[in-house]
Amino acid sequence: MTMPQFAVGIDLGTACGWAVLDYATGKRLASGTWDCSIRRGEGAGFRVIRLRGFLAELLKAYPGSVVFYEAIKRHLGTQSAHAYGELRGALYGLLDAESIPYAGIPVGTIKREATGKGAASKDAMIAAAYERWQVETVDDNEADALWVAETGRQGKTS
Repeated sequence: MTMPQFAVGIDLGTACGWAVLDYATGKRLASGTWDCSIRRGEGAGFRVIRLRGFLAELLKAYPGSVVFYEAIKRHLGTQSAHAYGELRGALYGLLDAESIPYAGIPVGTIKREATGKGAASKDAMIAAAYERWQVETVDDNEADALWVAETGRQGKTS
């Protein structure tokens, strides 16, 4: 298997963080947050439709990517769990259909890579992203996505 060109990090959620790093160097190439929320008058499937559209565009712009996502094992709320499951299923479907490699990374592993603590706060993740890439992230979702990509790029997927 050839080395990927890009490490893509995804922080799945209605406010979905995404990031692209150069796989060899870890240099930040692009990052942000996608709004995957359902708007008034739309069906329940629009969250998935939005994610698939955003992700397809991103992967078209960065061919040769491997995708890493934040693997959440437990949710406190039923609605959050359902939304995460829908988005994760859409992610799997698109990546499998396009034969793009992917891996989930536990939350604690990502936070430890960023801050040295497995239970780091949102503010700590934002500060760590700024320190590493000198970028003012839109929010914690973007910061998390950067660290998802970096953690995966480092091979720390468990």
